[in-house]
Amino acid sequence: MTARDHGSDGLSRRSLLGVAAAAVALARVSEAAPEPAPRALLRRMPVAFVGHGSPMTALDAVKGGEWQRWASAWGRPAAILVVSAHWEAAPPTLGAVRTVPLIYDFGGFPRPLYAVTYAAPGAPALAGRVKGLLQPVVGSVRHALARGLDHGAWVPLVWMARDASVPVLQLSLPSQEGPALVKLGQALAPLRDEGVVILASGNLTHNLGRVDGRPNAVTPAWARDHDAWLSDVLQRRDLDSLADFRRRAPALEMNHPTLEHLTPIFVAAGAASRSWSATSFPLTGFEGGSLSRRCVELA
Repeated sequence: MTARDHGSDGLSRRSLLGVAAAAVALARVSEAAPEPAPRALLRRMPVAFVGHGSPMTALDAVKGGEWQRWASAWGRPAAILVVSAHWEAAPPTLGAVRTVPLIYDFGGFPRPLYAVTYAAPGAPALAGRVKGLLQPVVGSVRHALARGLDHGAWVPLVWMARDASVPVLQLSLPSQEGPALVKLGQALAPLRDEGVVILASGNLTHNLGRVDGRPNAVTPAWARDHDAWLSDVLQRRDLDSLADFRRRAPALEMNHPTLEHLTPIFVAAGAASRSWSATSFPLTGFEGGSLSRRCVELA
């Protein structure tokens, strides 16, 4: 679950035509990003962080059903913007604005997992809006028109937006620095009042080398303490402590030998920060002993 980006070599002629069409659509919306809908017509959507865990959750009706029940309380969003641990690219990059095949960025899993599909509509209008929000803050915003959703996005979405009818757009993580990602999230905050769910996907603890596959595996203190610290700073809405995670988070290197599964929470916190009134944890606990399943909703 540590795969990063995948290239687009070897595209078929049909794929290339699709990319060309997407480019035309994107150019049109980029020329004049649409005005947001009047606030009176849309409810403010939450910011969410999902502990996506194993790709096998896409086939797990028990765990997936928990995500489905959580997301059902949001109603139907206008669109979903996903920031996943499995796409790190700078400058900020937007994924396909049309439906393209999923990325199966993992190996060694049962064949049925590679047969999962999720053909959500693309979101060219949202792409134009996100670009307009980010450019004044970060400068350049790129596009990866042939890049499909990675498993950090589609594994939770097959449950959280199950009928695949809501437009989905993915945005890359351009940094591993807390303050920069908080700032990125703050720039995206207006989307919440336009009916867009901002969905961050990772894990609050993530050391695959320490996952214990035995039934009823005991959670080690280093994982429990790290998860509890994050829970505390999120409940207190302590953005300064969260952004200073490198100095303050307990057992950081043990819990995150690499940081990509933690950093999406900073984007989520930034997107909520200017109107952050409540934090809730729809799901908690661990799988494999030390892999946190904690999910976070910021309102």
